[in-house]
Amino acid sequence: MSKKVKYYYDPESLAYRIIGPQKRKKYGYPALFLLASALFGFLCFVILMNTPYFETPKDKVQAREIENLKLNYAILYKKIDALDQVASEMADRDNNLYRVYFNLSPISTEKRQGIINRKRYQELEGFDNSELVINTSEKVDRIANALVAQSKSLDGILKLAKAKDKFLSAIPAIQPVKNEDLKHMASGFGYRSDPFTKARKMHEGMDFTARTGTPIFATGDGVVKNADNSKSGYGNHIEINHGYGYLTLYGHLSKYKVRAGQRVKRGDIIGFVGSTGRSQAPHCHYEVHKDGKAVNPINFYYGNISAAEYVAISKIANLENQSLD
Repeated sequence: MSKKVKYYYDPESLAYRIIGPQKRKKYGYPALFLLASALFGFLCFVILMNTPYFETPKDKVQAREIENLKLNYAILYKKIDALDQVASEMADRDNNLYRVYFNLSPISTEKRQGIINRKRYQELEGFDNSELVINTSEKVDRIANALVAQSKSLDGILKLAKAKDKFLSAIPAIQPVKNEDLKHMASGFGYRSDPFTKARKMHEGMDFTARTGTPIFATGDGVVKNADNSKSGYGNHIEINHGYGYLTLYGHLSKYKVRAGQRVKRGDIIGFVGSTGRSQAPHCHYEVHKDGKAVNPINFYYGNISAAEYVAISKIANLENQSLD
């Protein structure tokens, strides 16, 4: 069927002419069609990009990697929590045991963890999991700061422990003559009767009676100050400087086993019992000095006698009898 043709009368030319299509209709419909097609294509693209049913293989790989990272971060966070718990227990033990023992002030939690400036994590912001990553990083930094503080604290405690161990080793703590070698403890510290003048005078040590040649032991770590007979009345004697203000003297020896300047340890044999100098019988006259002042040696035997032995020897030492020197 042929297309119907329309005509119109042109008064200028006095003739009929064919009616043609209008320009708006001629170009408008195709343009509208193209615009609608473009809009439809854009909507389809948006829908495809946001619909999981149309994920590309690359999208699936990335999604799987993201899920793995989330899982690994969750596992890592649990491990960090465990480390944080260990660090907390170490800090508690440090504050309430080690630092108390050495009379040190506790370290506060704030000082241990330090001040964290969140500006340092700005480069981690703007991502889907930024909060998780930032919190994890901050916790790791706090634990690291706590461990640094703990390490410094333990270094200081170790130095104090070594110094204290050295101090405890230096303090006179045993008898200069073993109990099994003693005949008896003849005289103690305090006013006693002089064996030669019979006058009452201060006896600044303790006398341990034993056979000539019985070993005499250093009662603490130290350095031999002298081993000679330079002091009047003491005969052959040894002085040991223990440091920390302590000095011990061992008098009336038959012979020496050490020399001046020699370092000795507690329990080392330094000489042998004798009766040289102003002595009435073989014995070891033993003195302890603290900061230049003679103190009662009875207070320095905790290292090798029992409580019962201490009570017995204390009773004898307190008797105002006659000394042997």
